[in-house]
Amino acid sequence: MNVTFANPGVDYMLQQIILVQAEYESAYWTEPLYGFYPQLDKAYANSLSFTDRKSYIERTLRAAYDDLEDIIQEKVAAYSQHWANCREQITLALSDAFQVDCADILNDLRCNISMNPIQPRFLREHCFDIFYLNSEKGAIGVSIHEIIHFVWFSVWNQLFGDSYDEYERPSLKWILSEMVVESIMKDSRLSSINPYFPREQGGCIYTYFFDMKAGNALILDTLDKMYSSMPMGEFMKESYAYCQKHEEEIRRHIQKSEG
Repeated sequence: MNVTFANPGVDYMLQQIILVQAEYESAYWTEPLYGFYPQLDKAYANSLSFTDRKSYIERTLRAAYDDLEDIIQEKVAAYSQHWANCREQITLALSDAFQVDCADILNDLRCNISMNPIQPRFLREHCFDIFYLNSEKGAIGVSIHEIIHFVWFSVWNQLFGDSYDEYERPSLKWILSEMVVESIMKDSRLSSINPYFPREQGGCIYTYFFDMKAGNALILDTLDKMYSSMPMGEFMKESYAYCQKHEEEIRRHIQKSEG
């Protein structure tokens, strides 16, 4: 298992930023951009048509990239070195969690260091993005989260034989994969090198999962008990059945949280 960190270039970054700014996206996804880039006037941007807003964002952030390029290149080197220091213990921890030899899989992962504060991952392409303002420790914390997704769906696909098209937001399979990260991250070999763990440090999953309930029980508590008591394959089946049973409550909570 290996990750190559890279600067993908400003065109790629702008492409991913604009995707998140699509008109159908809620403020939960679109607003962070304006918080990190005060040179963008949110009120003015929102007064524009989508086409004009897209041009305004691209023009403004392309200029910002000129000042950030050297910093991003420095982050490539810093993240790469810290990954090399942590790679073995991450590989061993995930091998134990998933009952597979992770040393023999996912040797071609690529991490794009980006201006985009939203950090997507692309399962088929073995690629994920990290916001450039992460420290090297923060970058590893985010990387572990994303790598868990890659291993999770590799094992899941072998178990269920379904399609990778079913693994993206807003599918229930995507939601489950996001929730289980916290339980897997509790392994001390992972949590000790993730500055976003535990929750008091910000959390390693979407914060709106923390108070999500099914009936009177917190969903994360239920999933954690399952994870601690079952082999991974059984956990995947049982946790998904549980989410299917409570899908209406899960989606209602997410919709309310994302606005």
